[in-house]
This record gives sequence, structure tokens and C-alpha cells, in this order.
Amino acid sequence: MDTICYLLVVVVFTTQAYANYSQCLRGCSCVEDRHGRSLICMEESAFGAIPQNVPDDMTKIRIEKSHFTEIPRGAFLKTPGLENLWLNFNDITVINSKGLEGLGNLTELRLQGNKLRSVPWTAFEDTPALKILDLKHNQLDVLPEHALKFLPGLTYLDLSFNRLTVISKEVFQNWPLYQKLQSTEEREVTAFGPNVVLALHDNAWLCDCRLKGFVEFIRSLRPPIILMNSYLTCSGPDFRAGRYFHEVELQACMKPVVSSQSANISLPQGTNVTLRCLAMARPNPAVWWTYGLKIIRGFHGKSDIHSVDEDTIRSLLVIPSVHAADRGVYTCTAVNFIGNSSVNVLLDVQSPDGSHSSSLPGFPSAPRTGDENVYIDIRIAKQTVRGISIEWYAALEHPAETWFTIHFGRADADKKEMIYIGPGINSYSVSDLMPATKYEICVTLKNQASRPGQCIVFVTGSDITEMEQREKLIHIVVIVLAMVLAVPIGMYACTTDTKFACLEGIMKSWKNRRRERSSSEVERERQGTFDSLQAASDEDLVNKDSSEDRKVRRRSDDRLHKTKTDHSRLTAELY
Repeated sequence: MDTICYLLVVVVFTTQAYANYSQCLRGCSCVEDRHGRSLICMEESAFGAIPQNVPDDMTKIRIEKSHFTEIPRGAFLKTPGLENLWLNFNDITVINSKGLEGLGNLTELRLQGNKLRSVPWTAFEDTPALKILDLKHNQLDVLPEHALKFLPGLTYLDLSFNRLTVISKEVFQNWPLYQKLQSTEEREVTAFGPNVVLALHDNAWLCDCRLKGFVEFIRSLRPPIILMNSYLTCSGPDFRAGRYFHEVELQACMKPVVSSQSANISLPQGTNVTLRCLAMARPNPAVWWTYGLKIIRGFHGKSDIHSVDEDTIRSLLVIPSVHAADRGVYTCTAVNFIGNSSVNVLLDVQSPDGSHSSSLPGFPSAPRTGDENVYIDIRIAKQTVRGISIEWYAALEHPAETWFTIHFGRADADKKEMIYIGPGINSYSVSDLMPATKYEICVTLKNQASRPGQCIVFVTGSDITEMEQREKLIHIVVIVLAMVLAVPIGMYACTTDTKFACLEGIMKSWKNRRRERSSSEVERERQGTFDSLQAASDEDLVNKDSSEDRKVRRRSDDRLHKTKTDHSRLTAELY
């Protein structure tokens, strides 16, 4: 009887041990040797994510070609005895900062052939025993100064075949293992232990001043730290591409210093001119030209940049056939990561009679006598609750030479902001205005003062929510009132706060003034001036009938009657 009981106990334990041994993931194989149990999953697309039911007695896990993209938080908490983790040739792009949590016994981590652009280096706080880290064939382009701070026992680091361009020598000077070697006396170095191997080749190293410290570090390496491939090569800049680190001499970085041969240039009108500046900096700076206080849209100059030597760039600004409008201050600016510098060049343009323009540098010249009667047609292209866009047309003899000035501000303000618009521009937009506020915007030639008839008065919206829900912010009606001596036409703007009587009165006034005009005057086409008339059909916004409406209409009619007797008043009245 005792013999039978003993045999039953042996069978039960044997069966349980076999069951535990045979436990493995589907599509994988489990192998046991003197180092422990291994899980090997090499089947194509076997998993869409790291499996959560991995047997907890594994000491080595190898999962490849499964194409999962993330190592999530606590992915291997159930395998605290794990020593070797191979996750090569998946599509890993993200490693959670706690993705290696619980792996205090991990000595080898291989992530070759993934899509990592960065690594949360603080994650290695959870792997103090790590000795081998393989990150080759990824897309790493940055290595922070404290990247190796939590890898004191590392003996193999492979960062080859990535996209590293510039790293600091502090990356390795902050490495505890390197610091320990530096403090160890020479006789003790030989007894330090195994060699430490670094693989840094086949990266896009940019050999300029920013890489100076790293190049010096590479040259100073001695056993036990050795390079797997000691012939690191430069990928840029172009004049250093393909050269080995030991062949280049890099200088310290330097803030840009910009200079120009001539600070003042005076030329007759119609002459071609080239402005020049030299920018010396390390690394090479970005260089651009500005005109006056800001970059002028539509400016016709052409800028070219040429390399003079390793540290110097020449920038040329070509201005063909200069005119009076090109006169002013031109600024050449150079910027790199250390700082910036600039130089000014004053260009003066002489008129055909040899005289000089009297306008201030950087601003358009004074108008010619014939410019005062130039026809300008202004229209509102778009109006929103907090902004407005206008367009204008001017019948000019020389449109490529003519500047405009925008006068903008609150309707009751004495002084308004002036914006200078270069030749070839016929639109302007303003946004972020105060709600329920009356504004005035005028367009004049060059630096003329604004006159009645050259302005538009408008009121910003007061109910943003209603307008946004209707997908129409403010509907306006622009009506032509008069044109005197070919001066820009006067305009009315009917907003949601005015009523339909505004439109009726204005149309009547406009017809009367049309009858008074000479029959011999040439009729001008003003396509687009009446584009906004369709807004009058929106009865919800303009044609509302109530007792309050009739009061507003009477006040509007009284004002329109006064307008007929005072022909000098051409700007639109809203209230």
C-alpha cells in the first residue's frame, strides 16, 4: 500500500512539472538550458503588442518581426528574473519611461532595426545591471548630455547607423564609468576589467564648431574604452564631407559679425545696384535682408548667398533699375545659435534732374503733382466679427513704382496707425479688433494724408456666438456715393446695427448725385464694388420690422436729408 501511495505522489509531481515546463505562447518556442528558460518568437507578425501572458520564469525573451510599436509601462513586470531581452526588427517608436520597470536583473537589451527617434534615458534607472545596449539601425538624432548617467556598468554601447549629427563631449564626461576611469591611476587601468566597446560609426556627423568637443573626445580615447570602428567620417558641411575625424581641425563657435563695404550709397534713378554684406560666424549663419523696419511684401530685390571661406558668407541683394520708392535703409542680418548681428546700408536715389528725395529713409517718397487726382476704387472684400479685409484698384501710370499708405484706427481717434504697402500690393487685412467698435480705414497714395472719400467706416460685431452659428459673421453693403476729381469714391457700410432705411436713403442720394454729373464724363467700370449688395437680402440681419426699427429709420432719414445739403460730407454715417 505504501508503495502505491509513493508512486501516485511521484506521478502527480511529474505531471505538474511537465505542465509547467510545456507552458509556452502560441507561435513561440520555449527552451531550457543551464542559463534558464528562454522564450523565442520569430514568427512573422505573431503579435500586435508585447504579450501580457509571458511565463514568469523566463530569463531570456526574444521577440522579432512582430511589428508592434511600443514598449508600454510595466511591460515585463511579470518576469522579474529576465536577464536578456531581444526585441529586434519590430516597429518600436516609443518606449515608456517606465517600460523597463521591474527588470533589476537585466544585463542585455537589444533593440536593433526599430524606428526609435529618441529614448527615455531615465528608464535605465530600473536596469542598474545593464551591460549591453544595442540601438543600431534606428533613427536617433539626439543624444542628451545626461543620456548615460544611469548606465554605470555598461560595457557595450552600439549607436551606429543612426542619424546623429551633433553631440556634446559632456555626454561621455557625465558617464559614471568614464568618470571612474579618469580617476583611476594608470597602473590600475589594466586591471579595471573587460574593455568597453563603443560603436558610433555611420552617423550623419556634422563637422563644424559644435562637434569640436566630441571630436577631441574621440581622439583622446584609450583602452579600456575602444571604438568598434575608429574611422569616424564627416557627412557635412560639404567641404568636409567624407573626411575622417583625425583629419579635421575644428575651431570654437563664434557669434556672427556682419560688415559692409559701403554704409551709404547714392545712385541716379534707373541704375542697377547690388548691396553687399559679409557675415563671419561659426557655425554658418542664416542671412537675410530687410527694408526699413520690416520685410516689405512684394519687394523686387533678389538675394544671393555665397561662401567666401570656411567661416565667412557673402550676401548680395540685387535691385534692378532703382527708383525713388527704393530709397531707404536696407539691413543685412545674420543669425546662428549663439547670437545675431546686423549692418545697415542707406540707399539714396537721385531724380533725373540730379536732386535727392526728401523723404525719410525706409519710407516711400513724396507724391508727384499728378498723383493727387489718381482714381482709387476701394471695396470691402471680407468682414468678420473682429476684423476686415479690403481691396483697392488704382489707375496708375507706373504701378510698379507706386506705394500706398493705409490709415487705420478708431473712427473717433485723432491719430491713426499708418502702414506702408509696397508696389504691386492691392489688399490689406486687420484682425483681433475690439467688439462693437467703430473703426475707420483709409487708402491713400504714398504718404499722403487721408481725405474724405478715401475711407471706409465700419463697426465690428457684438454677438460672436450668433454669428459663428450662422456661418456669417457680418454682412455689409457698400454703396458708391460720389467721385470728385477722380478721387476715391465715398462709401457707406451698413452693418447688423443699421436698418433697411439706411439702404433706401443711400440709394436715393446716390441716384440724385448721378443725375448731377456731366453727361460727357467717361463711365468707369467698377466690377466688384457692388459684390456686397447681396447681403441686403438677408432679412434676418438688415430688414427687421418693429416699433424700434421705425424710430431708427426716422433718425436715419433726417441724417440723409442733411447729407444732401452738405456735399462735402462723403464718408458713411452709421448712426
